[in-house]
Amino acid sequence: MTKNVFKSKCKINCIGVTNDTLTGRGGMSLFVKYLNSVEIYPLLQEYFGDIRKSKKGLPVWNIFKQIFCWFYDGTSRHLNSFDQLKVDEGYASVIENSREEMVSSHQIKRFYKSFFWVCGGSFRKILRKMFIWRLKRENPEVIELTLDTMVMDNDEAQKRYGVQPTYKKVKGFQPLQAIWKGKIVDAIFRGGKKHSNHGNSVVNMMRDLVQAIRKEYCERVTIIVRLDSGFFDEKVLRECDKLGIGFICTGKMYKGVKEYVGVQPESRWDVYSNRNQDWKYLEFGYRCESWKKFYRAIYTRLSYEGEQRLLDFARPDNIIITNIGVNPKVLVNCSTKLEERRLVATETIIESHHMRGADELPHRGLKDFGFEELPFKRFVPNSVVYYCMLISFFLFETYKEDVLKEVIPIGSYATTVRRKVLDFASKVIDTGRRLILKVTWAVMDTLRFDILWQRSQTPIPIVI
Repeated sequence: MTKNVFKSKCKINCIGVTNDTLTGRGGMSLFVKYLNSVEIYPLLQEYFGDIRKSKKGLPVWNIFKQIFCWFYDGTSRHLNSFDQLKVDEGYASVIENSREEMVSSHQIKRFYKSFFWVCGGSFRKILRKMFIWRLKRENPEVIELTLDTMVMDNDEAQKRYGVQPTYKKVKGFQPLQAIWKGKIVDAIFRGGKKHSNHGNSVVNMMRDLVQAIRKEYCERVTIIVRLDSGFFDEKVLRECDKLGIGFICTGKMYKGVKEYVGVQPESRWDVYSNRNQDWKYLEFGYRCESWKKFYRAIYTRLSYEGEQRLLDFARPDNIIITNIGVNPKVLVNCSTKLEERRLVATETIIESHHMRGADELPHRGLKDFGFEELPFKRFVPNSVVYYCMLISFFLFETYKEDVLKEVIPIGSYATTVRRKVLDFASKVIDTGRRLILKVTWAVMDTLRFDILWQRSQTPIPIVI
């Protein structure tokens, strides 16, 4: 067989250099347009505009824009990569910056280090305003929140302030986060040894969120908080009662609970099914010895998995503690009696409790979008990186909902979105005092790029 058989008819024979402005991140233009359209920059300028000490430097909002784009790009987690982006004319053009406006790694490091200890409160206010923005857009009658901690593994990083042993047997940070419909709407950045219910963080976060919801969204709305066993504390549960919100909390398997359940007759047990699995459940009043109040308890026992019945020793039992149906203030704002009966129903509470697993998916999504190992040795600049990552991730999630909803599934992780909607070639042409972004016909047809372009410029802005 001759070698000519394996020769390509379109063989490249040499290489050259072009002066055209090209970029491999054509989809970044949509994200930049979206950031400008939702008016996130005035909000950032309001809280952090005074960080800029000299008029010679870049505006604060432009630095934040480049940070958000850097997170969305996801090519590198190292701050030194800003030096590579600074000399990339195509990247500068696609994020609507000139070469002179691009920041270097040294500028970014100085920016992160210019914040003070109290900056976390300002970032949290921005997150809560973005939360209210989405509530007003979706207008829910029942708001279901989840409080949880997320371990950020920094075991292999150099020694950092706040990196401490966590319950996952790695050293890192363990922020407390509030989650609503796949979005992290509030967070407190903390060291690794801070357990779920450390100090008054949980109580204070619930107060702040409820106050923001009642004041800025709707005074009469039903709020329910899901908690795991790490938050099983009378102080937390009592605060929910004071705020008039419901809680669905995973209880702890104390010996007395097992003894009580063990002697109950079979006739007292009912069955809950979610099509794939069956649970037996038993309902009773519950309080710890030192508690002053009884709460509603639902003991669940998995009895059917696929086609196989589980033996007693293999059953993952759970006890759910709730004030729904006990505290009348929780459901006083229900729009109809039918909705009130639905929320009180035992099956609804069990179903909501089972959503705890899905509630942790935003943690995985955030780590896929950003990173766990933070770059600085000091706690404050690391907290700023963390909060910038949270705001970027929130905007990324809303960007999928507002712009990409018909092109890619809403639940797609950042890696998938980047490969499909960010990483494609485009050309920027400066002609007639206009900058024109050109893409291939394949991109225009498969992504319906012209529709995405219009959507990215017409979302409902964040109301300050």
